Amino acid sequence: MADPEGGLCLCKLLRFFGSLFFPGLIVSGTLCLCLVIFLWGVRLLLQRKKNSETTNKPGKNQRVIAFFHPYCNAGGGGERVLWCALRALQKKYPEAAYVVYTGDVNVSGDQILEGAFQRFNIRLPRPVKFIFLKKRYLVEDSLYPHFTLLGQSLGSMFLGWEALMQCVPDVYIDSMGYAFTLPLFKYIGACRVASYVHYPTISTDMLSVVRNQNAGFNNSPFITRNPFLSKVKLIYYYLFAFMYGFVGSCSDVVMVNSSWTLNHILSLWKVGSCTSIVYPPCDVQTFLDISLHEKKTTPGHLMVSVGQFRPEKNHPLQIRAFAKLLNKQVSQALPSIKLVLIGGCRNKDDELRVNRLRKLSEDLGVQDNVEFKINIPFEELKRYLSEATIGLHTMWNEHFGIGVVECMAAGTVILAHNSGGPKLDIVVPHEGDITGFLAESEDTYAEKMAQILSMPTEQRLQIRTRARASVHRFSDQEFEMAFLLSVEKLFM
Repeated sequence: MADPEGGLCLCKLLRFFGSLFFPGLIVSGTLCLCLVIFLWGVRLLLQRKKNSETTNKPGKNQRVIAFFHPYCNAGGGGERVLWCALRALQKKYPEAAYVVYTGDVNVSGDQILEGAFQRFNIRLPRPVKFIFLKKRYLVEDSLYPHFTLLGQSLGSMFLGWEALMQCVPDVYIDSMGYAFTLPLFKYIGACRVASYVHYPTISTDMLSVVRNQNAGFNNSPFITRNPFLSKVKLIYYYLFAFMYGFVGSCSDVVMVNSSWTLNHILSLWKVGSCTSIVYPPCDVQTFLDISLHEKKTTPGHLMVSVGQFRPEKNHPLQIRAFAKLLNKQVSQALPSIKLVLIGGCRNKDDELRVNRLRKLSEDLGVQDNVEFKINIPFEELKRYLSEATIGLHTMWNEHFGIGVVECMAAGTVILAHNSGGPKLDIVVPHEGDITGFLAESEDTYAEKMAQILSMPTEQRLQIRTRARASVHRFSDQEFEMAFLLSVEKLFM
């Protein structure tokens, strides 16, 4: 028999919550309205400030074009895109003013520009104003040991706010992948906004890794071993993917760097009408003076890896596969071999990662055959590529792979990961013949290395020749044409 008192209490509880519903709705609506009014007021103030500044300066109709690139002094492929994009725009729109938002507060603007020349052989034809942001620590992954994607994305909004408060541009280009800054500049700054996406902040591949409970650098074994935590993380990823798609759809122009990135962005942002592939600029021309014929200053073979020391680059796989190759060397009588890892270190976390890689080399007993070259000048990079037999790449689902293109242009035989940009766009047949090799595991990498080293020199030369011929489509000139065509609507 039902308890009448229990039913009465339940009815009272429901009536109590019902009585709170409409007042809560009114309060929530009022707060939202206040927020909208506040943001609209900020937008008007920013526009008034901007108009006042332009009125008091000569050339008051001068358009301001700003790039958001907090790590512009780093030496990766994303930074090369930044400088080539700036150079292309300055050539076509010389009357505009150019701004770069950066968090590199420990260097001057002149030092940043000199670094771009040293690393990428790029000089800008016109001046650039650097706006130094003090809150870059808000986008450091080390600040968010958990919920890293959400933490960094929300942190980028605060960093974007700091940038917007210092300079309101006419055209805003996010060239580093901070999509959560786009609504700020579009709706509060009243800017026309574009984004160049190197790598989606979240992708369907990341969702599948969590769904299948596979361990990875962004999915720890602690999570994969616990079905409940895996479900919670999967829900978190789906919610984040929804938010990422919403902010990304604010873009007036979307450029992606590869077919792999295009597929994910179309799936998440759903802005196919304004999205196009713009392959990143690779300094192909600079490497054409390197002879394709093997010229060794030292006996044996050199393998070179080019890429920033970030976790997703998977440098440990290179060292472990190399150790297995050296074991094969004893049984197959291969010539002496050396592995050189070349890359940029952005911060102390990257430096710690390099130290761990050194320790791994020692643990595997290959430290005498492995060298690390950190933040080296462009000419030194070119010298190593000119002497290398194999160019090595191991990142799973690399968005594009500028280092892969550079290795092929320099005449190395490329051995890249069988996924992402290298698989879909770069290491593809040219005129029906192979241009390089792909692998996935330690064993397959070691086997392909041994195969390449045991080839006759003439056979390697044929692969080098085809590879170099195939990468002209990734030149600076091709990038400039595609980039300017994509952003043209921002200036109409």
